[in-house]
Amino acid sequence: MSTRCRVGIVALAVAVLAGFSSGAGAPRDRGDGPTPKLASSQEVEVVAAYLDPVGQAPVVLLRGKRDKRSFPMVIGPFELNAIALPLNHVTPPRPLTHDLFLTLFGRLKVSLRDVVITDFRDDIYYAVLHLQSTGGDLTLDSRPSDAIALALRAGVPVLVEDQVFDKAAAAGREPAPRRPSI
Repeated sequence: MSTRCRVGIVALAVAVLAGFSSGAGAPRDRGDGPTPKLASSQEVEVVAAYLDPVGQAPVVLLRGKRDKRSFPMVIGPFELNAIALPLNHVTPPRPLTHDLFLTLFGRLKVSLRDVVITDFRDDIYYAVLHLQSTGGDLTLDSRPSDAIALALRAGVPVLVEDQVFDKAAAAGREPAPRRPSI
């Protein structure tokens, strides 16, 4: 199988994982050239995945490794599970969707280099996956929750652009204090 074909299959697979449609307004693969260097991003730690004690919304909490700024990101219940499993070192008896995609990447000789949460606008977070293959680099749009779930499983960095921390703080997305677990 040619490298071009492998990259095409991976792009299609990641698009399906990210829930993209093929309509006119669908996000497009931005992998036409080399991956641009990010001027202002930092690696984050996925601190927790939990149900918000007030509204019972599923939340993932991210904290910057450089400046310790943090913000909560509301996600869906299935995404909470997809993040909580590897965060708590739980291996399901059968592969889940994110596990399947990493297996597919490996078989196609494509690796996940890192994921980047790139923006926060209109109450929506945006992210990209950076993939590497012998045919070149590929950058794909992704939901941040899927990007985080893949990164945790692959053991690759989760990066957040500084503007996302700024926008989340301006929108009042400060982490709520958590009650200690008993």
